[in-house]
Amino acid sequence: MTFSAGSRRRRCVARAPYRLLPGRCSHVSASRKAVIVGAHSRLKKSPLSYSETVAVAMETSSSPCLKKGANFGRLLVNFFLVLTQLGFCSVYFVFLAENIKQVVEGHHSNASSLPSSTEAVLAFSNSSETSGGPAVSTAIRLDQRVYMLFLLPFLILLTFIKELSNMAPLCAAANVLPVENQMREPKRFPCALDVSMGIVIVLYVTLATLGYLCFGDNIKGSITLNLPHDSWSNLLVKVLYSFGVFVTFAVQFFVAAEIVVPAVCERVSERWRRHTDLCTRALLTCVTCAVAVLVPRLDLVISLVGAVSSSALALVFPPLVELMASSTRPSVLLFLKDLSIALIGFLGFLTGTYVTIGEILYPSP
Repeated sequence: MTFSAGSRRRRCVARAPYRLLPGRCSHVSASRKAVIVGAHSRLKKSPLSYSETVAVAMETSSSPCLKKGANFGRLLVNFFLVLTQLGFCSVYFVFLAENIKQVVEGHHSNASSLPSSTEAVLAFSNSSETSGGPAVSTAIRLDQRVYMLFLLPFLILLTFIKELSNMAPLCAAANVLPVENQMREPKRFPCALDVSMGIVIVLYVTLATLGYLCFGDNIKGSITLNLPHDSWSNLLVKVLYSFGVFVTFAVQFFVAAEIVVPAVCERVSERWRRHTDLCTRALLTCVTCAVAVLVPRLDLVISLVGAVSSSALALVFPPLVELMASSTRPSVLLFLKDLSIALIGFLGFLTGTYVTIGEILYPSP
């Protein structure tokens, strides 16, 4: 995601510290998980997920209110996890539709510019004008939402994949703990986290800065959308990038499916569970497509997902878990630090959601 209109140089510098906060919060989640498992001996044998970590932290706290609300805490985290992952799936719909639309229109314009096809195109355009039909150049300019509907059945089939062992590893703030659980040497996880988060921060800031320096105020939600259509190499880049995004759709969808599908299937008899599983996956994919159709702007969908759910998962819950999981009364410095991070995340949730929804309802010209 590149920078929007405004003082982008200042935003580039300002966002770098903001990128560091999720890394710090991931450290908090991982370190406190070990404390929670040690205090809760009955869960030592099974790895804890993000939502289970929050629930156990509330159960082992000294507050009776937090103990009673442990199940609510688990459901709340699962809700934000599902919201985040399905939101990313909506981003995939918008990204794929925009790039495929550009590839199709770019291919047509390049093919029409060839001498061998110029006469045929002009003849078809003239015949269309005399008969009252549309010209070729306007006939292929389909709305972006049409491409989303075209992609829907293929992505539904992709979500039917249940085993992702041969696909790329899951990568999201909510998957930090499962990654640690699957490591051969979990003690080395903090070092791996530092290296990976550092690389991600450098790539984000570098790509955003270079994108703005190259395209200026005309930068779009994805830098691939700024590539011109008059080159076959640019079209090939968009095709390959779109294919990479397409095949990883199931990876983003997997987390939401692992939370929602078992909860739905356990409410039906064994005979109908397979059908319920497939129908639930198809329904969730249709929901993500509907969101993309309603908000067909890549930058707004990314901003909305980040403001609504990612801020809570990456900035609000981890410091609160650290406070709840403290075996002793937290120091004033620790309390102020965690409270400050949680407030930053909450303010980001409020302001980001307000601004993004306002842009959706009243888009700027």
